[in-house]
Parts: sequence; C-alpha cells; structure tokens
Amino acid sequence: MRKTHIFGGSSHPELAKLIAERLGCVLAAATLGRFSNGETSVEIGASVRDHDVYIVQSGSVTVNDHLMELLVLIAAAKGGSARRITAVMPYFPYSKQSKMKTPRGAIAARMVANLLTVAGADHIITMDLHASQMQGFFTTPVDNLYAEPTLVRWIKENIAAYRDCVIVSKNPGGTKRVTSIADALKANFALIHTDRRRGKNSPYPVTGGNSPAEIITSRIISGHVVDSNFPSPGLDHIQQDPLSISVHSTACPLGGAIDHHLSDDEELEDESLEHMITLVGDVSGRVAIVLDDMLDRAGAFVTAAEHLTLNCAAKQVIVIVTHAMFSRECWEKIENCDAITQVVVTNAFPVNQRWRESGKLSVIDVSPVFAEAIRRTHNGESISCLFECD
Repeated sequence: MRKTHIFGGSSHPELAKLIAERLGCVLAAATLGRFSNGETSVEIGASVRDHDVYIVQSGSVTVNDHLMELLVLIAAAKGGSARRITAVMPYFPYSKQSKMKTPRGAIAARMVANLLTVAGADHIITMDLHASQMQGFFTTPVDNLYAEPTLVRWIKENIAAYRDCVIVSKNPGGTKRVTSIADALKANFALIHTDRRRGKNSPYPVTGGNSPAEIITSRIISGHVVDSNFPSPGLDHIQQDPLSISVHSTACPLGGAIDHHLSDDEELEDESLEHMITLVGDVSGRVAIVLDDMLDRAGAFVTAAEHLTLNCAAKQVIVIVTHAMFSRECWEKIENCDAITQVVVTNAFPVNQRWRESGKLSVIDVSPVFAEAIRRTHNGESISCLFECD
C-alpha cells in the first residue's frame, strides 16, 4: 500500500481536520506563514518522497493569498519527490469567471487551472463547480463532487412533507441543478426569471395577490418587491432599452477609467433601475426551497423570497446553497429578510462563527464526502457512488 500524507492549508483548517479525522489520520506537519515583504512562506515538515499527497485548500474571502499558498504547497510537495499530488479544493476559486463576460475580459478560472497544473498538481477534487464545463480547462483528471446527495438527505430528514415542497431556481441558469434534486425528492419545481429590460413594457401583467396562477409577475425597485402602485425611479429610457448597459467607472492609476459591469445582485439593488420578477410554477401553500450553488450577494435571494411569499402565497421559503460566501453585508440582509425562514449551507466554504450563531443558519458537514473520495482515489476505487442520492 502506497504511503500518503494529507496537508491542510490555512483557508479552511476546520474542514481539513475533519477530513483527516474521518480517514483515521492526522494532518501532516507544515509551516505556513509570510516573509516580511508579504510573500507566502511554506515549509513541509514531513518526508513526501514517493508518497501520495493530498492538500486541502478551499477558496475563501482572502482568495488570492490562499490560492498562492496552495500553489506553493504543491510546488513544495513536487520538489520533495511526491509520487502524486492531489489538490482538494471544496470551493474552486475564480469559478464565477469561467466564461468571457465582456469583449476584453479574461477567463480567470482557466488561468487558475493552468497555474495548478504548472505548479505540479496531478489531480483535482472539488465540489459543485459553478460551471461543469470548467473540467475541460484541465489537462489533469478532475473529480467534481456533488453536494446534491447530502442536500437531499438533509431535506428528507428535516422537512416532514418534503414531497409536497417546491424546489425553486432563482434564475434560468440553475434549472438543471433544481430539476435534478426535485427528481430525487419526487417533488415539483419552479423557475424564477428576473429581467430589467422589460420595465413597464412587460408582456405579463403585474398579477400580485395570492394568485395560484402558473405565471406570477411582480415589480422590483431598490432590491425589494413592490406593489403595482409604487412610483417608478423615473429612468424610463434605461428600462425600455434592452441594449443599455449600466456600469460604474473608477479611476485607473494609468489614466482613463475601468468599467465594472454590475452583477445581477448589484443591478437589483440599484435604485435607478426597475425590474420585473416572474415565477413560472405554483408554490401556493407549500414550502419553497430556493436552491443554488453559491450565495455571494443577497439581492436575488431576497427578491425571490419576497416574491414567493408576498405574491405567490408560499408557506415559507428556505434557501439552500453549497458555497456560502456572504460578501459585504450579504448575511445581514439575509438575516433581516422576514421572507426567508432558514438558510442551509455546507462547510465547503469557510463559515464565519458569527454567522453560525444565528438561529436562521444551518451548516451541513461535507467532510464525509471528501474523505470517502480521498480514500477511494488512494485505493484505486470508483467514486461514482458518491454521485448517487439515497
């Protein structure tokens, strides 16, 4: 049997320790720090010659520092003649930048994949990539584990009438994920679509009320659902022009300006824009589960929850995500939103202790999934069973 070492980076020491404990071992010694000039310092304290090395390092709020630390750890293991190096990355950093969003943008996720390969990684284990096609960025094997079986198990154990609930996608891009979990639960699903280009010219009327109609549309202003009598911001040309793009410009040190395209959540919170939000499906009198792979900004989740409860008569709204980043004031907005009853996340991304103390947040441990993936990889066994729901 080949020898193995598991190292934990500084991004998520709790998860690294849990994975090691489930494998019946302890984390290998490594000294992680910084030089006085800010450069990352790594020193491996155990021999890795002809060993299989697993390095657990997730994305985090200080993503650049921890990514660099992972690259240096991989290089150190490679320099120590490790037999095979596997980067265990529960959240893959820069995964939101997996496609060209602007003509002169960068596919940063592909760049990170290249960096990992050049550093010496032979294998990548991650969970719920933001875009599954990212696996094609690598020239080395990639195992993209799914949180779906773990989430389905939580729903079955914590929601009594789970087959009567409705799994909701807050945008069209999450439809595949939502329908897969709905099939596993034998439950119904629904789709939310938010569009600022319609403005007052929406093809669907603002239905409002507790109507069980198949299509229910509401207005969003300043990040919240409002009734049909609420005054518009007054920028009709922005609302009616489908080609207009709202940007913020900041000074560039080399002269000129850098244009930052607003994200969907930033657009929802922009007071100068009016949006239309539409639900396709029926959640009347049922528990609505808003599902996504990550929770970065609160806007889309808050407006979805308000629309589901205020105008679609949902019994309650539960938000379930794999990676909870809670950027900026995200958690405060979620916690203060009465329409959201509960938020369920995994510990694939580091969860702040302050957030854990809230009665609204529940954290699911995914260390058993990663531990089993590591065990099966080390023993040359198939990991296909980790993709199956109970």
